[in-house]
Amino acid sequence: MFFNFLDFLLGFLDFINIFVETLIFITMKTSVTMIRRMGDFEILQRTKDGYFDANALLVQWNRKNNKRRMDVFLSSDKTKEFIQTIQNELADVENCTTENQVVTISKGKKSSKGQEKNEVWMHPYLFIDFAMWINPKFKYSVIKFVYDELIKNRTQAGDGYVMLSASGVKLKGYNFSEVAKAIQWIVYNKTGKDLRQSATQEQLAEINDIQTKLAFAIDMGFIKSYEQLILDMRKMYRVKYLKSPF
Repeated sequence: MFFNFLDFLLGFLDFINIFVETLIFITMKTSVTMIRRMGDFEILQRTKDGYFDANALLVQWNRKNNKRRMDVFLSSDKTKEFIQTIQNELADVENCTTENQVVTISKGKKSSKGQEKNEVWMHPYLFIDFAMWINPKFKYSVIKFVYDELIKNRTQAGDGYVMLSASGVKLKGYNFSEVAKAIQWIVYNKTGKDLRQSATQEQLAEINDIQTKLAFAIDMGFIKSYEQLILDMRKMYRVKYLKSPF
C-alpha cells in the first residue's frame, strides 16, 4: 500500500514526542552521555533531556564524505522556521524542562591537547531533521536508528520487566529489587541505578530476553519458588562469565 511519506514522518515524530516527554519526566539527577550506533556512526545522546550532539555526527560524516557545515544548516530559513515551530509546541507541554532551548552550542575549550570540538546539542526533532539534511539517502538509517535504538528495544525491555514482575509475585517472598540487581549482574557484570538508561541495543535485547524467559518459566511451573528463581539466575551468570553451570 502506498502512502505519503510526509504524513508518515509527521506521525512518526508524534510517536517520538511520547518518548521524549517520558524521558523528561523521568530525568535523572545526574546526566549520562550514551553512545549509540547508527550504521557506521556513533551517536551521542545525554540522558537528562534526550538531546543529541549533532556536531559529533557531523565530524564523523565529514571525514568520509562531502563536507557539510553546521552554520549553513542552522542559518537556513527552513531550519529557523522549524526551530520556532518546535519552540512553540514545547511551550504547550506541561512541566517541560527544556526551557524551549531547541539547540544549544557549547564552544570547545583549548587545552594542552589542542582545541576541543564544539558540542551542538539538539532536541530529537531537530536532530532527525539535521541528520537527514546531511544526505537524503541517510533518511532510512535515521528513521531505523530512532525506532530500533531508542524506542523498540527500550520499550520491549520495559514490557519484559512488567511481565516478569506480574509473574514473580506468584512466588512467595519475591523481591523486586533483588531480581533487578540479579539481572544487572547477568547483563553488565555489575550493579548501578543508571545502567539501564545507558544500555546498548544488545544489552536492552538481552534484558528483555532474560525477563521474558523467566516470566515464561514461572507461568509454566518450571520455576516454583523464589529460591529456585535466584538459583537459576545465578546459573545464568556462571554460564555467561565463568563458562560453567555449576
